[in-house]
Amino acid sequence: MSRTLPRIGLAPLAIPLGTCGLAGAWSAAETALQAPEWVSGALWSIAAILWVLFGGLYLWQKSRIMGGLRSDLDHPIFGPLASFLPVIGILLMTHFGQFLGPAAVWCVWVLVAALLTVAAQLLRRWLTGTINIDQLHPGYFLPVVAGAFIASIGLSSVHSAQGAAAAFGAGLFFWLVIGTVITGRLMTRGPLPEGVRPGLAILLAPPAVGGTAWLFLNGDAPDQVGYGFVGIVVVLAALQLLLIPEYRKIRFSLSFWTFTFPVGAVTNFSIRWLSITPFPGSAAVSWGLLTIATGFVCFVAAGSIVLTIKGKRIPAPEPDVATGRQIAEPRTESRPQ
Repeated sequence: MSRTLPRIGLAPLAIPLGTCGLAGAWSAAETALQAPEWVSGALWSIAAILWVLFGGLYLWQKSRIMGGLRSDLDHPIFGPLASFLPVIGILLMTHFGQFLGPAAVWCVWVLVAALLTVAAQLLRRWLTGTINIDQLHPGYFLPVVAGAFIASIGLSSVHSAQGAAAAFGAGLFFWLVIGTVITGRLMTRGPLPEGVRPGLAILLAPPAVGGTAWLFLNGDAPDQVGYGFVGIVVVLAALQLLLIPEYRKIRFSLSFWTFTFPVGAVTNFSIRWLSITPFPGSAAVSWGLLTIATGFVCFVAAGSIVLTIKGKRIPAPEPDVATGRQIAEPRTESRPQ
């Protein structure tokens, strides 16, 4: 079977995750901008197909290897990416849950429980002191910060208000704790290697999904907490703009899908916020942001297709787990036709 099916790691799940981010932005635009429903519907469907395809193949292959899933969870670099599986499922339920009736509540809670299990396993490893600070990267925000906020959004979508509030609180707590450590690593331990440098965009994800989660909890009412999230998003978005010259030095690869979910999440939150705090021209700003986000995701998707057609691939990264300094350095090589 290994001769007919490619090995699937956790990284390709960034593709359906980024597609979910853009789909959420178009869903927000349906209400705020009267955008056509078929666009978000198509994007959610594509994301669901890719999630089932990549996730199913990954789980099937890992189930055939003794300790395969545990080894990925314990990996100091790629372990946090294990949260992609339940996180994408929760995001999909915010759309498809409307078609499942009462079963949607159970599906969301099962996915939240799966995310909690993954996050607890990761925290167990992190807190036992077996992680070197050089191995830390912004992807550590995904399981316990962005993931918790996304769990809050998912629970709000099925009207589980108490659970949503609890998940939101967990996200705030770990944002403070993990954020402090990650920021310290980025400021004092030198630049991230090229292969994971796109992960700097993940810094945008917590305030974007956290702000959206708060709007769900607060009934889309603008308040001081909401404005606080807006301020954080604006500052970090400005930072990302200043990082563009650094990003342009990175060779294009499938790692560029790392950019897509933060871009979609920020667009989603911005459209929702501008719809409840309108000003002259706010609709045009929202359409502009949505156009940029859509164009960017389409660019990454087109580039990925070109890489596939050309038979190029990025070999599995071989990080130095002792220091983490050789994290996912990309190389491009031809695959025999």
